[in-house]
This record gives sequence, C-alpha cells and structure tokens, in this order.
Amino acid sequence: MHQRAYEGQCTAEENRHTAADSSLGNPRPTLFALALGTFAIGTGEFGSNGIIQLFAADLDVSIPVATHAITAYAIGVVIGSPAITLLAARVNRRTLLLGLIVLFLVGNTLSALATNIELLVVFRFVAGSVQGAFFGAGAVVAAYTYGPGRGGKAFATVMGGLTVATIIGSPLGTFIGQNAGWRTMYWTVVAIGLLAGAALVTWLPRTDDLRGGSVANELSALRRLDVWLMSAVAALGISSIFAVYTFIAPFVTDAAMQDASLIPIALAVFGLGMAVGNHLGGRVADGYEHRGLIRGYGGVLALLVVIGMAGGNLWILLPCLFGVGATMMFAIPTIQVRLTGFAPDAPTLMGALNLAALNLANSLGAIGGAITLDAGWGTLSTVWAGFVLTSAGLLLYVVAVARAKPAAGPGLLPATARPDVPAR
Repeated sequence: MHQRAYEGQCTAEENRHTAADSSLGNPRPTLFALALGTFAIGTGEFGSNGIIQLFAADLDVSIPVATHAITAYAIGVVIGSPAITLLAARVNRRTLLLGLIVLFLVGNTLSALATNIELLVVFRFVAGSVQGAFFGAGAVVAAYTYGPGRGGKAFATVMGGLTVATIIGSPLGTFIGQNAGWRTMYWTVVAIGLLAGAALVTWLPRTDDLRGGSVANELSALRRLDVWLMSAVAALGISSIFAVYTFIAPFVTDAAMQDASLIPIALAVFGLGMAVGNHLGGRVADGYEHRGLIRGYGGVLALLVVIGMAGGNLWILLPCLFGVGATMMFAIPTIQVRLTGFAPDAPTLMGALNLAALNLANSLGAIGGAITLDAGWGTLSTVWAGFVLTSAGLLLYVVAVARAKPAAGPGLLPATARPDVPAR
C-alpha cells in the first residue's frame, strides 16, 4: 500500500552504502521480522473497525461516539509519524524499531484494558503514533539489508504484511472479537506484536551503518506549496475509503439486515479489493502521471452512489465493497509517486507526511460518517460524507495540482510516464 511512498527513501539509503555492504547474508529473516511488525500494526488498525459495534455496546456509547477511537488512532499517525521521524532522526534504526514495537505493545495492551471510551481514545492515539515511524525506519533497514538496487523490492516485501492484515488479520480479529470479546482482539494484536518484537530482536542487523542522519534537507521540503496541496488531495480524496471501511459492520447488520457473522467476510472482500487495486494502480502510476488518481477517484464516487442508493441489498453491497477498495487503492500509488516527486531530497519526511495524509483521511472519513449518523440520515449515509470529501479532493487536484511538475531528483516520476493532463 505504501511502497511507493518510501521508494525515494530506499534509494537514498542505497546510495549511502557501497556494493560491499550488500554481503550481509540471507536478508529474508530480517524482512520477515519487519513484515510481521507491519502485519501486527495493520491488524490492530483495521481490526478496530470490525469491532466498533462491540466496544460501543460494552462501553455504553453510540457508534458515532465510538468512532472517536478510530479517529484518535488516525490522529496519532498524523501527529506521531512526522514528529517521531524528526525527533529520532539521529537514532540507530534498529534501536528505533525496537523502541517503536514496545510503544505499540503498550498502546494495544492499554486499549485492551480500557474501562471507558475516553481511555480507549487516548490509548488508540498512543498505538497510532508508532505506525509512520515504523514504516519509515523499516524502509531504511529493508534497503540496507537487501543491498544497492533492490531497496524497493525489499520494502514491497515488508509492506506485504500490511496487505495480509487487510485480507486476513482484520477479518480474523473481528471474528475473535465477536466470539471472545473485543478486548481479546487487542490481546491477539499484542501477542502478534510480541512475536514481531522477538523476531526484530533476533534478526535486525546490529551495525552503525543504520545510524540516523541530518534532518535539514527533510525540513526544507515543508516550504513547497505543491507538497501541501498534494497532501490535501490525499487527505480529502482517500477519506471515502474510511467513510465505508469504518462502518462496514453496521452496513452488514443494520443496512443489509444480515447476521454479524458475515462482517469478517465483508472485511475480507474489501481487503481483496484493496490488494487488487494496489497492484493495478502501481502499474498505472509507472506509466501515467494522472490517470490512476483521476480514474480511481472517479470510480469510487460512482460506487459510493450505488451503495448509498442500494447498499441495503447484500448482493449489491459486497461487490461495491470490493470495488471501493480496488478503485481507491488504484489511486494511491499515483498519489505517492507524485508526492515524493515534489520533494525528492526529503524522502524520509515525505514518507511520513504521506502516511500522515492517509491517516488524516481515516480521521476525516470517520468524522464525516459520524456526523451523518448523528444527523439521523441512516446507516448508509456515511457514504455521502465520503462522496463530498473525495469530490473536493478530485477538484483540488484537477484545478491546482495536476499541472505541477516534479522537482529534479531521486523521487522524479519515471521517464516513461506520460501526462494525462496537457501542460500549460
């Protein structure tokens, strides 16, 4: 999902080392440890959406109020990703990753012990603050471990853990929550996190080559307007995926009037759509500057209308869930390529800022959906909040960002990329 957001960072890391650095033995155990970490993080993030009805009932709050816990996690990523990336810039990446997995375990342990919604909101924020920094540090270690010229491939393997989390981890977490209680879902995430921590301790390389560096170049990127505009396009446009994903459980039980046992299946269908869309979107992003984003956003808008009007029918809802996951993920690789292209000299911060934008979208989607539910517009009304937000993101891109040219440097779009929107 986020591979291309960190390709510039992988390239920058590869350039720090000579070919001699690549003789580090078998890289697979290290990549497995990192992938297990991203699987644990993804299961905790996406699994929370599947148990929202459970902790809402147990903590005696409405579903709109319960979404505050989902929003808090996203805000934790938005604030924590850039902040930890900058504050820990000089810390050895091995040390940083081990510290982050400890913080992840603390956040999820406390989530399992929360006695009211206020505490759960705080603890989900803590858990979320880990995510972006873990992915960023993982990109460095993956690139170093695999050696020059193969960093992107290595990090794709690492991020495979997040893809597996959307297809298997989240549905499994929901199933566990339904049958053993929502707290057990978080205890399961803690157990996976402990396994990931043990793997990281065992297989992360101990070397000064993974030391941090200066953040001066990273910070210079924040002065570029195109960076902020592209981040806004991502935050607004991708929000519709969370205006749907956050509320899949009530879509199935309240709108389609089906048994809760179908919720994990609906989550898995959505996850499969995301995996397919990400694969196809990556190919399109390599060949075209704009096509992936414009077609992805346009496709999801059409599907949101179908869900809003006919999503009460399960046989319409399930294909549309697959379609929303696929079309939105079709757009995300283009967003990531464009964002890193605007600031090729700041790959680490751009990776964190990109992930922050995606999780701001998570927050906006959850908040927008909660507003429509609070207004009494019905369970499926959350898709209209997503429709408005994604429309705003598409309009902003076409009007203000599409014709902007990437800066020269390692994050530049491939030479084969062809513009879909004519230059001025």
